[in-house]
Amino acid sequence: MADTFRLTLAQLNPTVGAIAANAAKARAVWDQAKAAGADMAALTEMFITGYQTQDLILKPAFVADAMAAVEALARDCADGPALGIGGPLLREGRLYNGYYVLQGGRVAATVLKHHLPNDGVFDEKRLFTPADVHGPYVVNGVRIGTPICEDSWHPDVAETLAETGAEILLVPNGSPYHRGKPNLRLNLMVARVVETGLPLVYLNMTGGQDDQVFDGCSMVLNPGGHLAVQMPQFEDCVTHVDFTRGPEGWVAAKGMLAPVPPVAEADYHAMTVGLRDYLGKSGFSKVVLGLSGGIDSALVATIAADALGPENVHCVMLPSRFTSAHSLEDAADCAGRLGCRLDTIPISGPQEAVGEALGPLFAGTEPGITEENIQSRLRGLLLMALSNKFGAMLLTTGNKSEVAVGYCTIYGDMNGGYNPIKDLWKTRVFDTCRWRNETHRPWMKGPTGEVIPPRIIDKPPSAELRDNQKDEDSLPPYPVLDAILEGLVEKELSVAEIVAQGHDLATVKRVEGLLYTSEWKRFQSAPGVRLTQKAFWLDRRYPMVMRWRDQSGA
Repeated sequence: MADTFRLTLAQLNPTVGAIAANAAKARAVWDQAKAAGADMAALTEMFITGYQTQDLILKPAFVADAMAAVEALARDCADGPALGIGGPLLREGRLYNGYYVLQGGRVAATVLKHHLPNDGVFDEKRLFTPADVHGPYVVNGVRIGTPICEDSWHPDVAETLAETGAEILLVPNGSPYHRGKPNLRLNLMVARVVETGLPLVYLNMTGGQDDQVFDGCSMVLNPGGHLAVQMPQFEDCVTHVDFTRGPEGWVAAKGMLAPVPPVAEADYHAMTVGLRDYLGKSGFSKVVLGLSGGIDSALVATIAADALGPENVHCVMLPSRFTSAHSLEDAADCAGRLGCRLDTIPISGPQEAVGEALGPLFAGTEPGITEENIQSRLRGLLLMALSNKFGAMLLTTGNKSEVAVGYCTIYGDMNGGYNPIKDLWKTRVFDTCRWRNETHRPWMKGPTGEVIPPRIIDKPPSAELRDNQKDEDSLPPYPVLDAILEGLVEKELSVAEIVAQGHDLATVKRVEGLLYTSEWKRFQSAPGVRLTQKAFWLDRRYPMVMRWRDQSGA
């Protein structure tokens, strides 16, 4: 009986639907494992198809292609270590979320997911069939138990595997990031280790898929819950872990211990990866955005520069007669600090033309929000024209606070293919800008130093659609607004509970009304990076037309 076992762990970034490319990544990992003398190489949940597939997995031809690719991998990786890889499995007309163990030129074992998540961004119960709990499989004399992702969030699967002879737990995951997720995972996995007495390998994928970002952060825990290996967050990584059998069972040797960054850095890295992969996996390599001289567009430009390189970020200033001189100066200063191209397209001429065209119909009315929105929509039109002409994706720049209350113009500043800061409250926008000015990491492609001018951070926010306009003319101060919105959206608090925190009842009711009546705008908004468990899309699904209001605070 072997007393050592080498396991090669790969936290990598598959692409949904790129089955051949994902298989090639798996083969490259197997090659590395073979060269290192490993007993097994392991990849993550649903790696062959990418994750999440959503309803693409219901297409029979797609499942057939994925299963055929796994069979081909088995034949191609016959002479060397076992290979574990996640993928769909169709058996007797039922579709499962499976994990294949390939060895000796064939599929030597399969494990099927038991617990199917059906909350937040997950909807697996409508896609897959839940399977009975499997026992362990054997690789080179070692009995390995594999709870697939959600199976490790509950005690029953791991306990059953331990009772049926598993010696090491290998948990392949497709676990997307949200704020606080690394600590949540660690606590749950420590619980599984303590319950079973077995070492546990938590292996997670990396990369962005639509709104979700998978952050890796894979780890190996020894009995007692002691951390032996910590792989980096958000970064692709392959490492070899050596297990040794002793009197008390298997123990993993100490390996890499990458630090888990604090929330400010994790959020920023998530936004950068999410944007980079959404563009790259969509076939785009450059972006265009309106740089207004305000803080939101400055942060989006900085994220884009860090994700793609400043040379691939085209900033456009679109001034009207309401645009202040300091906004022009600040936009130029920001673009210069980042090293991005900046062009200026005044909208006064198009605005006058639209005013003239609508003049006969608007006669006898007073100028107001309609005329303000025309400015925003003209900017959206011109930016989309640049996007179409030069093949650069237009980024929209609305923060979560604005998106929540509809303080944005549909078909205007909401135009765009992606929004990196969609799940970032305005107060966090300020904090993030200050953090980025003080911080630079090797994965950032933008320049070091104070890239966002301090004046942009310090000045009162304004849409500049009328004379002397300030955001606080239309909204409560952002610290107040964000506190109320966090209560309503992220904590699902009642109006009475928020008022009990010290907020004015009329203000809370007004914010509640704005939140609910803006659902139709969010339904049409660009996707953006998910940072919380209540992001606006899959996490929070509200009707667009809805008449209920909370009367608890009245």
